[in-house]
Amino acid sequence: MEQAILLEMKNITKTFPGVKALDKVNLKVRQREIHALVGENGAGKSTLMNILSGVYPYGDYEGQIEFGGKTCAFTDIKQSEKAGIVIIHQELTLSPFLSIAENMFIGDERARYNIINWDKTRDDALVYMQKLGLDEDPNIPVNKFGVGKQQLVEIAKALAKNAKVLILDEPTSALNEKDSEHLLQILRELRDQHDISSVIISHKLNEIAAVADSITILRDGKTIETLEVERDAEGKASISEDRIIKGMVGREITDRFPKRNNVIGDVVFELKNWTVYNPEDPDRKKLDDINLTVRAGEVVGLAGLVGAGRTELATSVFGKYYGIGITGKTLVNGKELNLNSIPKAIENGIAYVTENRKEFGLVLIETTKENTTMAKLKKIAKGSVINEHEEILAAEAYRKRLNIKTPSILQLAGNLSGGNQQKVVLAKWLFSDPRILILDEPTRGIDVGAKYEIYLIINELAAQGMACILISSEMPEIIGMSDRIYVMSEGKITAELPGRTATQEEIMRHILSN
Repeated sequence: MEQAILLEMKNITKTFPGVKALDKVNLKVRQREIHALVGENGAGKSTLMNILSGVYPYGDYEGQIEFGGKTCAFTDIKQSEKAGIVIIHQELTLSPFLSIAENMFIGDERARYNIINWDKTRDDALVYMQKLGLDEDPNIPVNKFGVGKQQLVEIAKALAKNAKVLILDEPTSALNEKDSEHLLQILRELRDQHDISSVIISHKLNEIAAVADSITILRDGKTIETLEVERDAEGKASISEDRIIKGMVGREITDRFPKRNNVIGDVVFELKNWTVYNPEDPDRKKLDDINLTVRAGEVVGLAGLVGAGRTELATSVFGKYYGIGITGKTLVNGKELNLNSIPKAIENGIAYVTENRKEFGLVLIETTKENTTMAKLKKIAKGSVINEHEEILAAEAYRKRLNIKTPSILQLAGNLSGGNQQKVVLAKWLFSDPRILILDEPTRGIDVGAKYEIYLIINELAAQGMACILISSEMPEIIGMSDRIYVMSEGKITAELPGRTATQEEIMRHILSN
């Protein structure tokens, strides 16, 4: 039996100065449905959901929203939440030092005469937590839990607002595989047991194929198509990832990981017996006797689960930004160096592309031009005076080289799509003339088309003789892009494998062997 339409957005058009972000977009979400919204960065997905949730108020866009058979004109988030539409953003909005219960009812306190009833706060919190299988004490601060459980607290918070439709923006981007699968199962249970529909925005197409009932594809601010997903007896989707990609990018990508035929040279970078202690627990080793090498023209992957120590390895190498009691040797071109500060690391040809581009990779309120040159200003300065002409030429050169889609190098970095922000981070570090490039989750939160462009850039850098270290939680990416793979588990290297002949099962076996 065909389910009734719960939500319909008709001919939604949204214009920013000089840019039409949405052009007559249409979206229909049925009752008891998980509806995926996919598209490349800049396709208009988040803009559409911001209109639905009242972030962009009625009158700020053209078109019509119907929810539950009624026409809606939301002027703020409060109104959309009251109607039963609740958005959960990619960056969690929890207050880390408040308890689960306190976070769940911020702005909707269980109070009478301005006095909070803490017993009712706790009891009500437990009701919604139990729906999600959260059996923790609701009085514990949320910063005591991992990101996976914090994500569930956000959903419990939404359920407490009597949500009929949940909007989830990249809900699994920071989760490991186990937590991601658990979250997807929660969405299925909310659909089947509580009649709650979900709209999920994600670049993880395997998860979309696993959970979605319908898939709407946006491209360049327009609705391309909506695909209905059927499943066989084993739950396998009738829509393949390649079919979704074709709709997103307007063409088929036959090989998601471009071939690389570069010549691998001598060892450029080497770590010997690298041991690092946890600054928050000085008696605990975070990295234990790490030995690795990277050659010119080589991409070396670091595989492992969240918490394995991969990012700590990268940041301890990059000017000893992370860790205490660090021992071991760092060698560049066979010469031992004491890289005890970030400027020293940069000076000696090491660059680190952080996994958190918005917080640590870019200054979002500065222009693309300024972000491109900030890692090595002395290249374009005489004394303390920046040569603006040279800065413009450099920024323009990298904009063209990396195909950064921006109206101008004077565009603020915060206004760019995720994929283009990542390219600006790469431009910044390439401007510093590195010999060793450490890439920490370089494609997190960006679409398949932008990922492919990042892969091409990595291959180009390797072909020029750069030594690259690639950290990724996506095993197909590690296998598809690496010449060699080091597997990490609990701060140790447990295996060294050849790149493209490795398998996910083999990597996981070494992850769990420690």
